[in-house]
Amino acid sequence: MLTDPTWPAGVGHFPSVEVTSTLDEARQFAGQYPKPTWFTAQRQTASRGRRGRAWIAPEGNFYGTLSLPCADPELASLRTFVAALALYNALRALMGQGPTLALKWPNDVLLNSGKVAGILLESLNAGGQMWGVAVGIGVNLIDAPAMDQVETGAVYPVSVKGESGADVTPDVFLAHLAAAFAHYDAQLTTYGFAPIRTAWLARAAKLGETITARLPNEDVTGRFDTVDENGYLVLNTAKGVRAIAAADVFF
Repeated sequence: MLTDPTWPAGVGHFPSVEVTSTLDEARQFAGQYPKPTWFTAQRQTASRGRRGRAWIAPEGNFYGTLSLPCADPELASLRTFVAALALYNALRALMGQGPTLALKWPNDVLLNSGKVAGILLESLNAGGQMWGVAVGIGVNLIDAPAMDQVETGAVYPVSVKGESGADVTPDVFLAHLAAAFAHYDAQLTTYGFAPIRTAWLARAAKLGETITARLPNEDVTGRFDTVDENGYLVLNTAKGVRAIAAADVFF
């Protein structure tokens, strides 16, 4: 029997029935709440993923954004790894040890090799300057898009229920996710990126294998050697070692 996680101290939560996007909610209220705050919704009418792509959003899946005060852009960007580890822990706690889980750089969680969750970071401004970061998270709890609804070459979508049989509600998932995020975020702020990086690499998909990073003007193929101290993807290519700050990764 699962133990109910304790809601992290000093963290707020504003649930909604329907919004355009929980990212939009976090942006609207940026700077108004001095503590980390989760914005969640049962339905989203204008979900989005990386590079403005649409995110298919049936009711019953998890849609949430953590509004996190942080004026340092470099530290803010590392919250992708915090969120990935938190998602991994929450999913493992709710599904048990059977299904396989892996983290795909920079912002996806894979369940039995299919995409079950995505992370999207956006900066939050208040008073004309950076105030924090919005950590947007979508999880396919009960349903997943069809392959014809995702980008060509992308990892196929899966759901928690479809792959594990676990029937998880968004509220239960949030409780586990919020607790796990607070745990790893405390590690980041106390000890720096090193322990987060080590934990993330231990769960990384395709580490040591050949992958392709798609940049706006080129594709870079090489062996996935590591993630460096900045969170950059490090590929060993035919032209030498390449550190990549942002890209879409294809297997």
